[in-house]
Amino acid sequence: MHAKIMVIDDSKLERKLLAAFLKPQNYEIIEADGGPHSIELVRAHRPDLVLLDLILDGITGLEICTQLKKDEELRLIPVVMVTAYGDKQSRVKGLEAGADDFLIKPVDRAELVARVKSSLKVKAYHEYARLKDYYHNLELAVREKTSQLENALKQIKEANVSLTQAYLDTLYRLSIAAEYRDDDTAGHIKRISHYSLAISRSLGLPSALCEMISQASPLHDVGKIGIPDKVLLKPCKLTWDEWQIMKQHTIIGANILAGSDNKLLQIAEQIALSHHEKFDGSGYPYGLAGQKIPLTSRIVTLADVFDALTSKRIYKPIFSVSEAVKIIKDSTGSHFDPEITNAFFKVFDDILSIKEQFKDEKAGHRYLQKVGLEQEHGIRLL
Repeated sequence: MHAKIMVIDDSKLERKLLAAFLKPQNYEIIEADGGPHSIELVRAHRPDLVLLDLILDGITGLEICTQLKKDEELRLIPVVMVTAYGDKQSRVKGLEAGADDFLIKPVDRAELVARVKSSLKVKAYHEYARLKDYYHNLELAVREKTSQLENALKQIKEANVSLTQAYLDTLYRLSIAAEYRDDDTAGHIKRISHYSLAISRSLGLPSALCEMISQASPLHDVGKIGIPDKVLLKPCKLTWDEWQIMKQHTIIGANILAGSDNKLLQIAEQIALSHHEKFDGSGYPYGLAGQKIPLTSRIVTLADVFDALTSKRIYKPIFSVSEAVKIIKDSTGSHFDPEITNAFFKVFDDILSIKEQFKDEKAGHRYLQKVGLEQEHGIRLL
């Protein structure tokens, strides 16, 4: 049975264009011109996904989305908001209304097809598990974190803090937001930052670049905000389909951070996208190898794995420092860049001091699965 896609847009030309892009995928396309009757059309046709224009005559796309997400029977239908506005305010309003994804006009055919497929796959898992409570809790959490970010930015503006400090404060808060579904202390974020700084300095990189890598590295997993709890919090091995969803956190993170002219955010985007690439080309999302992996990502990859190995997780004990060292050495040249590993061990005393200084006050219960070295060593890494 083919998935049903409802396209809601008051422009016939826009509807026909989106329909033409999707029909080769054998979807059943239902067109609607918007208006107050849109909710009843969705109820009548029960589409698997709604492509909804943000700007409509009369009732707006935000109002339609809000009504859909408040309806107990319709709230699980993914809504992809199509808009010509790519600014943060539009995205925040869309998130508050309950939108599941965004597309910017003019819509790219390949991106449209990819996002529709991804949303449909996520919907299948949501329906299987009936995660109604998850949606409710996630909506509240996103609103709370959004409010915190907005309040922080307002306070920064009122206090006339420097632009650099504004960036750093926002990045730190965003990294905390990325971790809000876990029980870890802030120690994990601080350790990743300081490990990355120590390795960067050991490589002899310029001081300014070392600082930016340190400041950007805590955002490596910001994309997990977009991963469903059923996948993110699963305490055992993921299925192949679940793993494909899990791997999307790298692309989601890069998309969150993309489009900035600020060098710090550009580095954060690099790290979010490529910190699961491996030196031998067996990583993801793009299977990059060697020097094709950004240097910033190669640095954070090692910092992240070392912290995962030496931290307690619900699904594994703490590995001793000597065990972690052996795993890293065994994986140099395959997982890790030998140059990065060499720099890491040159400052290993500093690494151990950082580990002790920012140790967690309690054991974390972070369920996020990272492939890391699990295939080589039969373990799951954070």
